Amino acid sequence: MTMFSLREQIIQTIASKLTPVATAEGATLRRQPTTPADRAHLPALLVFPESESVRRINDRAERELTIRIVALAMGTATELPEPIADRLMTTVHAALMDDVTLNGLALGTEEIDCEWQQDDADMDAAALPARYRITYRTLAHDLTQKG
Repeated sequence: MTMFSLREQIIQTIASKLTPVATAEGATLRRQPTTPADRAHLPALLVFPESESVRRINDRAERELTIRIVALAMGTATELPEPIADRLMTTVHAALMDDVTLNGLALGTEEIDCEWQQDDADMDAAALPARYRITYRTLAHDLTQKG
């Protein structure tokens, strides 16, 4: 039996926390999509593991995993896309901050930043990316074991 790394367990936990958020908001959830989101499937939440820094402490490693979550939305006849994306990201933030240890896998979760993206040529769509830093520890020689 293959054991997943703590990194993969954390990413899966984030996806499982965000699945009901996406469903409640009528959005789809995609992890690391390699193709652009289809407008027919918006709103959407995209989850990207972005980077990880490692600091070794004897036989332990303290890791900081950066996750980028993007809320994508299309405007409707009655609402601009930005408020839709903002509402989606607000529920994402609440879900992640509800348990900053991610079921005991992490030492903590913190928001790093949030930025707005809108293409001037596409005023009907908005992307609201936010980045979170998840700090956790492993054994230096085993990514599957907490340190």
